[in-house]
Amino acid sequence: MRIISLNAWGGRLYEPLIDYVSQADADVLCLQEVLRAPGADEGWSIYRDGELELPQRANLFAEIGAALPGHDGFFCPTSRGELFNGGTAIAAEFGLATFVRKSHSVIAQGLDFVHGSFSANGWGEHPRPRNAHCIRVFSHQLASSLTIAHMHGLRDPTGKSDTPAREEQAAALVALVERIWPGNEGLVVCGDFNILPDSTTFPILARLGLSDLVTSNSLVDTRTSYYLKQGRFADYMLVTPGVNIARFEVVKAPEVSDHRALLLDIG
Repeated sequence: MRIISLNAWGGRLYEPLIDYVSQADADVLCLQEVLRAPGADEGWSIYRDGELELPQRANLFAEIGAALPGHDGFFCPTSRGELFNGGTAIAAEFGLATFVRKSHSVIAQGLDFVHGSFSANGWGEHPRPRNAHCIRVFSHQLASSLTIAHMHGLRDPTGKSDTPAREEQAAALVALVERIWPGNEGLVVCGDFNILPDSTTFPILARLGLSDLVTSNSLVDTRTSYYLKQGRFADYMLVTPGVNIARFEVVKAPEVSDHRALLLDIG
């Protein structure tokens, strides 16, 4: 089973992103920073936050779904706000997306907020709402099930250091996983956590028996050349001891976001 976690960056590198997800052969694709705008035209739009303007794909969820016809897609919104196409405002949702190959069976799932609550009338104040999605997937090829959770951790404008909100976020993620994971099968937790490697988030997740594959492999960079700031950790993938790791990679190429994809093959 192949699991890929990636911050999709709102589709800013749209064509390389679509090519990558089409060819990467993921059984479970965990995406953060995905947009959905039902009824709006596909194509480019602009996200505005004060003087900041960013190009975004308003219907990225549908576009990735079209590129993965053999997968079921689950969209998990955190907020609903406005994007702009010229002078026209587009109502769009922002959140997580999980795509699961149809030959696998999703036998349980849970979705909840790990910070804040759904913002229906705008993107929300910083740090904005964040959620996590947890699924149990039965592999008929392996004749076994696996629990997978991913999260987009809150972004704090002051940085990635520990805060009470981040500790509460980690505890909320553990609580969500405990609702779905039976404890007697493998567990994978991944995503863009927006934290540093010495964060107290990791001891909290260790209560589930999880250990991180990024830091334990002495990797020092989960960002691409499109990320120009310091502090090049953001994305993590954690597993319990029962997960049979055939391959783990922080993907250097192609660059499809300002984040690198995390790829895990399980035997």
